[in-house]
Amino acid sequence: MDNPKLKTQNSKLLRDVQKTPDTRKIPISKVGVKDISYPIVVMDKNRKFQQTVARVNMYVDLPHHFKGTHMSRFIEILNAYREEIALDKMESILQRMKEKLGASSAHLEIEFPYFIEKRAPVSGARSLMEYTCSFVGTLGEEFDFVLGVTVPVTSLCPCSKELSRYGAHNQRSAITVRVRYSDFIWIEDLVAMIEECGSSPVWSLLKREDEKFVTERAYENPKFVEDIVREATQRLLSLEAITWFSVEAENYESIHKHSAYAAIERDRRKK
Repeated sequence: MDNPKLKTQNSKLLRDVQKTPDTRKIPISKVGVKDISYPIVVMDKNRKFQQTVARVNMYVDLPHHFKGTHMSRFIEILNAYREEIALDKMESILQRMKEKLGASSAHLEIEFPYFIEKRAPVSGARSLMEYTCSFVGTLGEEFDFVLGVTVPVTSLCPCSKELSRYGAHNQRSAITVRVRYSDFIWIEDLVAMIEECGSSPVWSLLKREDEKFVTERAYENPKFVEDIVREATQRLLSLEAITWFSVEAENYESIHKHSAYAAIERDRRKK
């Protein structure tokens, strides 16, 4: 059997290299662990909670006089919050990181797949759509939090529609939105709003009648990448709860080797 007393004695004999002084006088803004795979719990508008698996990054600042940080303590903190890694625990986890690692600022980045049940537009066939979401929290003197979602849509080129005798080229597009807010915003509501900014939403499951509807809808609703970010900006500005946002759109062009890209950022906190 393990001897706790012997373990304590051995640990006292081991030198803590991370705490040794560094003479270069260079502080480090972020140091920590990256790309940890970990289960988390996310609030679900329709089912209360959704369990998923996230990729987690954890960082703290390091004063110039310390040689290194204690990497194992990041994992210990994750394990301490094992069943509680959720949005409402972000600030508590960050505070614990600051305390346990003796830091003045802490950063937590969580990226995860989130699933929403959707019904096909004509047949009503049900399927799950996956969206990449993120929670990014920082705690220095104040707590800062950013919610992010990436929403796939279809975009149809207005120029191609104008020039071509036989239809128009379209492609999959990704709209990434990040928001700060004063009142809680559901992921589902943000996704639904952004899906309407492309030529058409996309679905995991479509029957023939749905495919007809989706392709015709896209053809009747052509959008440049610039149109997509402007449309998203108008919709985001209509929500008073949003205090800051950024929106990016990338069209994975079907007739070009490159992608088309556009981005807009707005900060309502500035006076």
